Amino acid sequence: MRVTFATEAAPGRPNEDFVAATPDVVVLLDGAGTPVGSDSGCSHGVAWFSRTLGSAVLASMTRSKDALPGLLAEGIKSVASLHDGTCDLSHPGSPSATVVLLRRTADAVEWLVLADSMLVLDVGEPMVICDDREAQIGASHRAEMDSLPSGTPEHTQAHRRYVETLRSFRNRDGGFWVAATDPKAADQALTGSMPLDKVHAAALLSDGASRPVDRFAITTWRQTLDLLAAQGPQALLKQVRYAEHSDPEGNRWPRGKAYDDATAAYCLL
Repeated sequence: MRVTFATEAAPGRPNEDFVAATPDVVVLLDGAGTPVGSDSGCSHGVAWFSRTLGSAVLASMTRSKDALPGLLAEGIKSVASLHDGTCDLSHPGSPSATVVLLRRTADAVEWLVLADSMLVLDVGEPMVICDDREAQIGASHRAEMDSLPSGTPEHTQAHRRYVETLRSFRNRDGGFWVAATDPKAADQALTGSMPLDKVHAAALLSDGASRPVDRFAITTWRQTLDLLAAQGPQALLKQVRYAEHSDPEGNRWPRGKAYDDATAAYCLL
């Protein structure tokens, strides 16, 4: 498996995404940023959480053939143990992340997707795997935020209220699930496998990198896979930034963040 990837922080902020790979494994996490004015109960921060969890899961996947949900659960539990003595892990804003895992075996491709980062498999046509429970819940709570120009104090405050409202739905039945402090969240992930000879390539995308298709609707999944194959992940990130810069106030594309961390990995199988 040949893997190329690129990751880029939103302008002026630390990168809270994580991506890493071996010849047979790819791990991508998108850390859920804490809005200005909100508390998380954690002194380490979201970037630390996503990098620590991503590294732990990558290591487990390289040495174990166990099922992916179990390996993710072990990683969540392990990271929680690293800061449960210094941080308030019961805080509703405790750092969290989306997760996409891909593993190539001798005869199959296996995957796990938790929350709104996504996996796109090239099986002749794009096969998109995304856990959209957060988006479904958020749709009924984002009207105020989307009505305000991005970058204004009013939008910043509305975004903070939106994020804090969604915290009450996080990691519970009827809500949505992310990797945070509860290992049981791993059992809520979307998982699957496919014979290796059926999959030509795969793309792992944070929601910042998938924006040209699912937020901006300026391209298609087929075109995105073709761009990744021809020019690589950095070309996709360039497309993301061009679109964001063309609409800094969110007039054309209302969104919580005018600019987002963007991470893409492309795997040729």
